[in-house]
Amino acid sequence: MTWLLGVYNFLSSFLGFAVIMIFVAFFILGERKVLGYMQIRKGPNKVGLVGLFQSFADLLKLIIKFKVSLYQVRSWLSWIGVYLLLFLALCYCFVFGLFYGGVSCVNGLLWVLVVTSITGYSLLSIGWGSYNKYALVSCVRSAFGSVTFEACFMCIVVIVGVVCGGYFGYSVMENAWLVLLVSPLGYALWLVGMLCECNRTPLDYAEAESELVSGLNTEYCNVPFTCLFACEYLIMFIFSWLGALLFWGGGLISFFSFVHVLFFIWARATLPRVRYDYFVAFMWKYSILILVFSLFLVVLV
Repeated sequence: MTWLLGVYNFLSSFLGFAVIMIFVAFFILGERKVLGYMQIRKGPNKVGLVGLFQSFADLLKLIIKFKVSLYQVRSWLSWIGVYLLLFLALCYCFVFGLFYGGVSCVNGLLWVLVVTSITGYSLLSIGWGSYNKYALVSCVRSAFGSVTFEACFMCIVVIVGVVCGGYFGYSVMENAWLVLLVSPLGYALWLVGMLCECNRTPLDYAEAESELVSGLNTEYCNVPFTCLFACEYLIMFIFSWLGALLFWGGGLISFFSFVHVLFFIWARATLPRVRYDYFVAFMWKYSILILVFSLFLVVLV
């Protein structure tokens, strides 16, 4: 029976990965359409019916791009970073599949925290192995931003564990509204940190095209670039779902996951980029203290 459970977990994770990747394809299209209408233009509408195949055409264009091997300026460390980021994306999908597969996982959020903590190493490998000064600056900024988010995420996970009496499953889903009730500022800080972790405007310090010439992915093309691009959107969906699970729960998970996805698009279309030192100072001087104080109050109550 053990091997049957392993096969079931694998199939659940694979199905979750397939569903999320299909969502990513249409989310990219939806993001471009919504951004277009926010900026009083139509967005992509030529490829297929009302542009439905635009994402698949872009995928084909990215894959068939070719770079001569003699002109490669990336080291083996950069490939390790790409593979590690893909592995982390699959781990996120595994947690997503476990939740909807009905498998009991008492410490699921702790495993998510472990996966999130490894993200900084993959970003450092991707940028440092590119032999590009813009990518190096980008990876250092992004990795430090990821560490900042991990500190906030750790506090939020502990608050969820104290309030809900567990770190995953139905205990979190049924009592998530209590987390929002006792720590509304924690939810606001989660939204801010989510933008940084997913490398989205106005906290997209890994790319920041006006400063870093596209940052991390400057020296990447075809399949590696496609992997980096797809993993960014996949992680964005996972954290949208996690935010809905941790702070809303119940039957509102799907609805608020969609709301968080729209929040990503709105932030990109509306907010200006925040200066990096201002963001770091705010997160370490204020957000950590607010979350620690919230945890202290929850323990006392």
